[in-house]
Amino acid sequence: MDFHEVRFPANLSFGSVGGPERRTEIVTLANGHEERNSPWAHARRRYDAGVGMRSLDDIETLVAFFEARRGQLYGFRWKDWSDYKSCAPSATIGFEDQVLGTGDGSRTDFQLRKLYRSGPAEYSRPITKPVRGTLRVGVARTELSETVHYTADYTTGIISFLTPPGDGAEVTAGFEFDVPVRFDTDSIRTSVAGFQAGEMPSVPVVEVRV
Repeated sequence: MDFHEVRFPANLSFGSVGGPERRTEIVTLANGHEERNSPWAHARRRYDAGVGMRSLDDIETLVAFFEARRGQLYGFRWKDWSDYKSCAPSATIGFEDQVLGTGDGSRTDFQLRKLYRSGPAEYSRPITKPVRGTLRVGVARTELSETVHYTADYTTGIISFLTPPGDGAEVTAGFEFDVPVRFDTDSIRTSVAGFQAGEMPSVPVVEVRV
């Protein structure tokens, strides 16, 4: 997959509009009841990068970033300011924020994940683009050190332990993360006059599977 490990300027994504999108297939039966099914195991997020533009310098930065990605050709990292931590936005990241799994004495690789829970229902989201310098990992309620006890692939979100966690040992992690996205258009239309009048360009961005 063509992907650039570079983040869209975070100051420009701040204030953008967007969030998760689900796909649900609904069939209404003859008796009025419905059958609902989703072909997607995971949500796909969409954003509008144009909303965060505040000056002509911002537009120039956006166009440069767009050109460097060749429009829709290359994916990139995006900071979703409403959901970018393993914990609540106002909380401090801790190594016990998210449970990644349980050791069995032989497994060494664990995928970073974030759990979303509401009532009895929950959804586990794979995290593939953790932010370097924010990762904290623990086993059996003890925090471990990167390179000493484990390595992290910041392009896939996979944690690899040098020594397999023991049987029944809970593996946990805390982190910041980005969303892998691409531009959802091959053109950007801007107008200096329109921008000065308060009109923002529409620059759709969509999450990609990696």
